[in-house]
Formats: sequence, C-alpha cells, structure tokens
Amino acid sequence: MNNLGATIAGEGIRFAVWSSSARRLWVSIFDEHGNRERDRLELKPEGEGVHALFVSGLAAGTRYGFRADGDYAPERGLWFDPEKLLADPYAVEIDRPYQYHWRLAAKRNEGADTAPLMPKSVATTLPQPVPAQPPLFQPGGLIYELNVRSFTRLHPDVPEAQRGTIAALTHPAIIEHLKKLGVSAVELMPITASIDERHLPPLGLSNAWGYNPVTFMALDPRLAPGGLAELRETVATLRKAGIGSILDLVFNHTGESDRLGPTLSLRGLDNQAYYRHLPGGALANDTGTGNTIACDHPIVREMVLDTLRHFVGQAGVDGFRFDLAPILGRVDGRFDPDAPLLRAISGDPVLADRVLIAEPWDIGPDGYQLGNFRSPDLEWNDRYRDDVRRFWRGDAGKVGSLATRLAGSSDVFNRAGQPASRSVNFIAAHDGMTLADIVAYERKHNEANGEQNSDGHDENLSWNNGVEGEASDAAIANARLNDQRALLATLFASRGTIMLTAGDEFGRSQQGNNNAYAQDNAITWLDWAGRNLELEQYASALAALRRAVPMLSDTHFLIGGPADGSGIADVAWLTETGAPFGEGDWNDPARHRLVMLLGNEAGRLAVIINGDRRQCVFTLPVHDGFQWHPAIETRADDLTRPLPGRSVSFMIERKAGKARARKGS
Repeated sequence: MNNLGATIAGEGIRFAVWSSSARRLWVSIFDEHGNRERDRLELKPEGEGVHALFVSGLAAGTRYGFRADGDYAPERGLWFDPEKLLADPYAVEIDRPYQYHWRLAAKRNEGADTAPLMPKSVATTLPQPVPAQPPLFQPGGLIYELNVRSFTRLHPDVPEAQRGTIAALTHPAIIEHLKKLGVSAVELMPITASIDERHLPPLGLSNAWGYNPVTFMALDPRLAPGGLAELRETVATLRKAGIGSILDLVFNHTGESDRLGPTLSLRGLDNQAYYRHLPGGALANDTGTGNTIACDHPIVREMVLDTLRHFVGQAGVDGFRFDLAPILGRVDGRFDPDAPLLRAISGDPVLADRVLIAEPWDIGPDGYQLGNFRSPDLEWNDRYRDDVRRFWRGDAGKVGSLATRLAGSSDVFNRAGQPASRSVNFIAAHDGMTLADIVAYERKHNEANGEQNSDGHDENLSWNNGVEGEASDAAIANARLNDQRALLATLFASRGTIMLTAGDEFGRSQQGNNNAYAQDNAITWLDWAGRNLELEQYASALAALRRAVPMLSDTHFLIGGPADGSGIADVAWLTETGAPFGEGDWNDPARHRLVMLLGNEAGRLAVIINGDRRQCVFTLPVHDGFQWHPAIETRADDLTRPLPGRSVSFMIERKAGKARARKGS
C-alpha cells in the first residue's frame, strides 16, 4: 500500500491524501466519539498531487476526515466545498455506517457543515499480513453467492446478536450447510461500506445488496461490527473447513452518483480525476448509477491495486468478483482487455495467483465483453443462463444451444486455441429472479420497490406452470419442484465453474421481484424454517456426484468421438434411442430430448435430459460385462421404466455385479 491515508508512526500520525486540483486541503480531527471537531489542520503539498501532514500526539483509534477547497463549478466537474467532510479513500475502518441525508448533496453555501452526518475515518494499526497461501478454489468448483445480511438474518441456530454479520458464517450450522452442498468458495456480495441511493429513504427502503460503495477498503460496520479482524477470522475458519472466500467488489462507480448526488469523498477531493467525464464535461454514466470510476487514471489504478492487496494480505481471500468489470478495462472510454489496470492486476506478485471473476458487461459503449477478458480470468456467462432457461421453458430449437452450454461454451471461450472453459455457469444470481421464481412467475413483480414496477428486466425467460405466483394446486407445486430439480441438474452437469445463489438449493422466493436490491426484509432474507428439504437434499446429491465424478468438474471443452487416450473426457450426443445425433436432430425445432454420454479411460456417465412434457424410454449403449446403474438414486433414475417429462437422470456404467453408487436422495 502506498503512503496515502493515515499512517501511524512513532508518536503520531501522518495524514496524506491526493488531489491534483484542490487549492487547499485539511485534516479534521474529532473526539473519541467522532462527534466534536477538535482540530482542523492544513495539509502541505508534497508534490505529484500528494498533500500530507504529520500530527504528533495522536494514536490508533483517532477519528478524522478530510476537507478540500477550490473552484466550485459542477457544470465543469468541480465540487470543492470545505463544508463537506470527506471520507479518506484509504480508510480501512469507519466508525459508523453511511446514511443518506439531503444536506450531503447541498450546493456550496446552501447547506451546513456535513461533519455531523458523516462517518469518521479511524486511524488503524494493521496486524502482520496473513501467511501467503494459494487459493483453495480451483476452476470447475462450486461458487456459492451469498448476501451476508440476508443469508443468516433468520437462521434459528445462529445467535441473534450474530445474525446478518460476516462472523455468522463461522457458525457450525452454516459450515455444515456449506459442506453438505460441496461449496468450493463462498462469494460474498459487497461487504465494504456503502450508502443508500437518494430515492430510497423517502420510500422507507434501504439498499440491501451493497452495490453503492463509498470507501473501497473499509468494511460496512453493520456487516462487520468486529472490523477487519472479523473478516480475517471468518476467512480462516472457512478455509479450515475447505471453503475458499471470494469478495464481490465494486470499482465501477460510487454512491456519489450523478450531479444531484452527495459529496462524500472522491467527488470533493478531485472529481475530474477520479471519475470519467464526457467531452462536454458531464459525468459519464457507463454504469447506470450516475457516475463511472476512471480506472484508466494512474491514481485510481493504484487505489484499486492497493485495495486488492489489502484484502489478500490482511484477510487471505482467494480472489475477487468484479462488478461491471469492463469499467476496469476502459481506456479513454473504450474497453481494452490489455488495459493498464488489468495488466497490473495479473502481473502483481500479490494478486497474480488470485481467482479473478469478471461480470463482463456494463451499459457503456462496447459494454458487452463476454469472452473477451484474458485467460485465466473467469467470466459470468449470461448466455449459459439464457439458453438453459429457454430450453426448459420449452422454446423451440434449443437443444443445440443447450449442448453447447453443457460442453463449456466453446463458442464464447475457445479463443486462440484455449483448451479450457473460463465460464461461470449460473441459472440465477442475486440480480434477477430466484430459481424458484423462474418457474413460478412469467412477469416481474417489483411493486415493493416503489417504482411502479418499472425497474428490473422485463424479459426473464421464465414461466409459471399455469398460475402466476403462489399456487395451492398440488399438481402445479409438483411441476415447479420438478422444474427446479431439472434446472439444478443441468447446472451441476455443465462444464466450467458453476455458481449457485444462496437459498436456491431449497426453493427461496422473492415473490417475483427481480430487482430486490432495496428489500432488506423478508423478501430477501432466507427463510430457513420454510425451506424445501427435498430439493435441498437433491442439490446436495448433485454436488456429491460432481465431486465424485471428475468428468463433470473438468473444465476442458467437451469434444466428440471416442476417448483418445489424452485424459480429456469426450462426449457423445445421443437421441433417446441411443443413436448419435444427426444434423436433422440438431435442427429439429420440436426436439427436447438429449443424452450427454461422457467417457474416458475411467468409465462412462450418461446425463439423460427429457425436456419434453411426455415421458420417454431412453436406451443407452451397453459394453459387454458392464451395466448401467443410477448415479443418484431417485424416482427418475431407472432405465427399466420411462423417464418422466421435464426431468434429468444420471446413469453410471459399472462392471456387472459391482455395487451401486451411494444413495443420494
């Protein structure tokens, strides 16, 4: 980490902040409660935009903030106002959460001092870095995406005082659940300090997801009341259980938003440098949130690198998922996979071996970049999500697309002869409908967000099985359960890394809300008492099968034909009669049946997919001296009777007389 922020040294603290255009900068020192400003001391220019001052007599725990003065001309991107207390961009701890108030966005000379409204940065002595260890997570594993607050807010076994915090993830009941699912790594939705969007408080709502950051290194006190030590201990506990940790970080925008947004930190220090602007001087909005971080600026690039190094060194995390990742690769507004920041991350000695996952799209020019990040970075694959949903919704002519997604999406990721998929396959994520809602709602139902159902995607590639929303009919309930099982089975049978969002394994619902970012309530809190245990058990059996059969978790693209001795699992695509798929089969708009037959020197596994609503008898090729057995013993896995419609079966080939696979459900 460079020398910015508050550095405790000897008998005092050195305060340093960067601004290329402020005329004057101060550090405000507050009392031990962070309420009364004790001193306001002017910082001295040190060159290259750094302003600093050593203040003797101060120690760890000191509450402080910065102030800046200069031209005030928002139409030219200048927001200097010494009445705005500014959070230190390098703060690793703040003393309270951010809370939106209109005065934070008041024009200069039209509002009072904002110090009473702002969290104070806390000078902190960091412990020695954790011992360097390679990431636990490896591509092909299972990522479990979770929101720290909603995940344990209602968990009956977690002590009430701990619910909704990072530390709750260390509870034995949580660890047991994660291990039962075979989770390779948890992906924590943003846990750094964030602020509500300005339209939420008047609606009685708050941001439940955290994708509206202010300070990049400081954890949100609501999620981590124990500070950095809480995250550090949680990561270590999960690692001891064999589970890695991935942080979802937002380096594409901040909660300072558009021209009407609050002045909290970067805007008040040097808005023109920290944010991208259009030729006319307006804030660029490649994110849809009002502003865009200028990741091609050297000071921003260094701040991002320092943040990543901080979480690796101080918490030992396996890696990071980057929200709206093309922003990190924008140079002069256009995406470049070899942008300086992306090259710096991949070449950094602390970061080079970390797991890096891109959400490969934003709403700016050239914003959709799926498949264009450099190996070995992984990427969220929305084509996988959409094609799998279309197939199971019953859309015509999708069997070929389904096979491509099952085989690792080579059409997207097989660039420059790369042999392995970088796909993160998912069917549902935090952004969109839950797995259960995909099969119960044809339309979004976001009325609770207070925007007249105008927010969120209109097309969800979802279906309702005959009734929109809650249904008391047992036949509809069973159909929805079968569809969820089929979707989960498809996910666990797919090449590449797979991702499951917390609660989808037991049928969580958000009542059709596909943009529940503002619902810090029962809409997003996981209902542990009401979970579907049958579905959860099936998901656990799928996870056990994926761990037990390396052919499933291998990340190499599936290739057709017989095993060639290379050790790479091959695939044969068969019809229900056991015949190879022909050109006519791939192009048949009515075909919804498919057998994916995996094979190598270790044996064969058949994934039988009946997307038709009618039952069907499937025939598999048999080797002399071998028999097909259920890989997961369920009511569907039996070749002696027809496979029900809209279901998936797994069969494994074993020598005649060999014991069956362990019962999974």
